[in-house]
Amino acid sequence: MSGTGPIRVVVAKPGLDGHDRGAKVIARALRDAGMEVIYTGLHQTPEQIVDTAIQEDAEAIGLSILSGAHMTLFEKVVELLRERDALDIKLFGGGIIPDDDIPRLKELGVAEIFTPGAATTEVVEWVRAHVREPAGA
Repeated sequence: MSGTGPIRVVVAKPGLDGHDRGAKVIARALRDAGMEVIYTGLHQTPEQIVDTAIQEDAEAIGLSILSGAHMTLFEKVVELLRERDALDIKLFGGGIIPDDDIPRLKELGVAEIFTPGAATTEVVEWVRAHVREPAGA
């Protein structure tokens, strides 16, 4: 991970969820903020998402999940990142995720969860503040 140039973020829609408006809004907001965004499109498997992040030298993965399968999908992505020695890629997500599940997701290794109504500026600011560690940190 070079740490120079724009922050590279993979935005993905895992599983069978067919609604990608939110993911596209976040992808555009990150892009407008000067980040390089790789949007993988709908119906991606956790394997495809992690492969893309590694191939694209991404520093973060943003998952958008509305299907209710968030526990399984986030857990699988964290597992794959661990297997591939890529836990330096920060994982964050958003969508319809019950408040009760958020602490468990963070225990699994998800860095942040944005629930419906989170402003795009909030996501952009979080990525800027948390994805790339300051030099010498």
